[in-house]
Amino acid sequence: MTGTDVQKEAEDSGPSGYAAARLRLLTEETRSGPPRRAALADLTDEWLTGLFAAGAEGLRGASLVAVGGYGRGELSPRSDLDLLLLHDGGDTKAVAALADRLWYPVWDLGLDLDHSVRTPAEARKTAGEDLKVQLGLLDARHIAGDLGLTASLRTAVLADWRNQAPKRLPELQELCAERAERQGELQYLLEPDLKEARGGLRDATALRAVAASWLADAPREGLADARRRLLDVRDALHLATGRATDRLALQEQDQVAAELGLLDADTLLRQVYEAARLVSYASDVTWREVGRVLRSRAVRPRLRAMLGGGKPAGERSPLAEGVVEQDGEVVLARAARPERDPVLPLRAAAAAAQAGLPLSLHAVRRLAATVRPLPTPWPAEAREQLVTLLGSGRPTIEVWEALEAEGLITRLLPDWERVRCRPQRNAVHLWTVDRHLIETAVRASEFTRRVSRPDLLLVAALLHDIGKGWPGDHSVAGEIIAKDVAARIGFDRHDVTVVATLVRHHLLLIDTATRRDLEDPATVRSVAEAVGSQGTLELLHALTEADALATGPAAWSSWRGSLVADLVKRVSAVLAGDAPDEPEEAAPTAEQERLALEAAATGSPVLSLRAQTEPPAGQEPSGDPEPLGVELLIAVPDQPGVLPAVAGVLAMHRLTVRTAELRSLYLPDGVDGSVLLLDWRVAAEYGSLPQAARLRSDLVRALDGSLDIAGRLAERDAAYPRRRGVVAPAARVSVHPAASRLATVIEVRSQDAPGLLFRIGRALEDASVQVRSAHVSTLGANAVDAFYVTGPEGAPLPGDEAASVARKLEETLRG
Repeated sequence: MTGTDVQKEAEDSGPSGYAAARLRLLTEETRSGPPRRAALADLTDEWLTGLFAAGAEGLRGASLVAVGGYGRGELSPRSDLDLLLLHDGGDTKAVAALADRLWYPVWDLGLDLDHSVRTPAEARKTAGEDLKVQLGLLDARHIAGDLGLTASLRTAVLADWRNQAPKRLPELQELCAERAERQGELQYLLEPDLKEARGGLRDATALRAVAASWLADAPREGLADARRRLLDVRDALHLATGRATDRLALQEQDQVAAELGLLDADTLLRQVYEAARLVSYASDVTWREVGRVLRSRAVRPRLRAMLGGGKPAGERSPLAEGVVEQDGEVVLARAARPERDPVLPLRAAAAAAQAGLPLSLHAVRRLAATVRPLPTPWPAEAREQLVTLLGSGRPTIEVWEALEAEGLITRLLPDWERVRCRPQRNAVHLWTVDRHLIETAVRASEFTRRVSRPDLLLVAALLHDIGKGWPGDHSVAGEIIAKDVAARIGFDRHDVTVVATLVRHHLLLIDTATRRDLEDPATVRSVAEAVGSQGTLELLHALTEADALATGPAAWSSWRGSLVADLVKRVSAVLAGDAPDEPEEAAPTAEQERLALEAAATGSPVLSLRAQTEPPAGQEPSGDPEPLGVELLIAVPDQPGVLPAVAGVLAMHRLTVRTAELRSLYLPDGVDGSVLLLDWRVAAEYGSLPQAARLRSDLVRALDGSLDIAGRLAERDAAYPRRRGVVAPAARVSVHPAASRLATVIEVRSQDAPGLLFRIGRALEDASVQVRSAHVSTLGANAVDAFYVTGPEGAPLPGDEAASVARKLEETLRG
């Protein structure tokens, strides 16, 4: 039977004919999805048109209007009918009688009905008072009666909506936020509400309303398909349950999947999550644009200039090379060339996360469309930017989602596709696999002060469950994937092994601590053999806690934490007997010795800047090697204040210190004195490097006290407004008395920032300790600095004095 035949049957047979035709339509296997919803709407239109014609004989100035989902022609099998009987206020008795002729047949069939009887003025007044009514009227569609009456109402409602948009859109956004708070995120729930949860059908409808306001518009790519997919699932849910429900309960999921021809319930959930993620991302972008437009309208440029407050509209503030902030978003600089800068997506993402700002939709789409793939292995900068992004805390999530929405994450990490939107059927888990991995990295960023290699911790957090996209034990599969990924992003062989070990054994500590007898020496020995080293144990301890906290509140407790800590203490004792000997100091190179002799002869600093390049592992050097940074060699006659002076000068010139070493170099026989040698790797924050002569000139002035570094840095810092970026963990300073027999080792873990090394060096100088050597390393956004210090006589500091120095240094960095 064709669609026309079904409608004819409905017209000929009244309510019973409509019911039969409706049942026949819903049981047709050849028609589903949008065609079936449209056919059901058409069938219902025909039936209601017949009812209206029979009840409105002789009545003028009345029309029947479908609103809401029915107005959009999106009738699911058990959808309610949302109807408005519109009239001009003339014969109210006849209108009331017509309403009875319309509503009672609907109720008799057991269909849900949301109905109202109003004049156009009453409809507009109610819409002005009730946002939900206004949203329904935006989809008003004429069914029967006076077409002019319906058309004039539609025109008036749309005009009202556009005129009142500056007031009503914030109300709509608040309504969406309240609903999300109640219902949760559709893309993560095991039993989601397809309509009410964030990213569901209500949000998709809200985006249509925003577009109708002409104030802003949603990203349209894929949005219609996402809405269709959610409606298809709701149709199947209605047919499977026979009820008007929007909650996809666990017990219904297999049947709904079968109704849709899908493999299983997991495949169903993954499709739902993908659709919800797209709607959620479109909502984020759209509401951000609404806020920008409303702020722009609220503060006119001329008024803002008169008041002297805020930045002029459109002003750009640099964040990183090729990346700027504009209007509260991170965008690409005008000179940026994504097609020639494969690191730009990661650099932009890291800058956005560190600043706590969103990546603009235009920027992400331009990157996705034009950027070329990273080489294998990645250059050092790409790896560092990934680590910075992962270590930025909660802002990482929004930035990561923006990259993922445009396909950039799977291009950077192809294995990510296996875990993207993958459900976890475990009540303990709050998130899908991919979101859990990001949540674990966010949690791990809180522990970067506890470990010596925060970069390895963050990457292991990102990859620890990557094997869940493959069959078998996810830890075993994950180890293989982690090895490949870690090597691809440029870690050396030792670091690759550590990351793979962490992924393979990320459940080892929690499982052993809660399921084995810790008093049994065999238990502790087995863990020590699996872990292999103190450094790996330290990382695994932090990863274990981050993983558990990211799983959900039931996965971690003080009791579990104490058991794991006890196990770690016992394993550490076993591993302590295998600690490596202290490495011998390397002999100076010919270049270093030449600079040292020149510094001794002239009595002043000597320096050289030299670009550093290296080929990818396993490849021969090419004719145009990629620059990996600039090596800065400085030789200075041994004197107080060298470390803060050099660090301050570099900070003044906006040079980022990636790695640094400082040590005393004793000169050959016949040459008096000693020289401090600094071997640092630096990079410009943005722009070009300063000239070596300018650096040397400022360094001479800094050492003789004529250059006020602290004042210059304070002035520059005050000139830039504070951004609302990530709140970093507090700095942590610790003493390692057993790390060296010749000096006291003071270790500083802190958020990397301009002038940090200057502040540390000046604090150590103020404490009257001598820095025998310094080993500075910036790992992503984290600075991990070790200073070998002695007293004035050249001996290690007594324990209480070392503790006092560390305490004062920590107070300085937290101040």
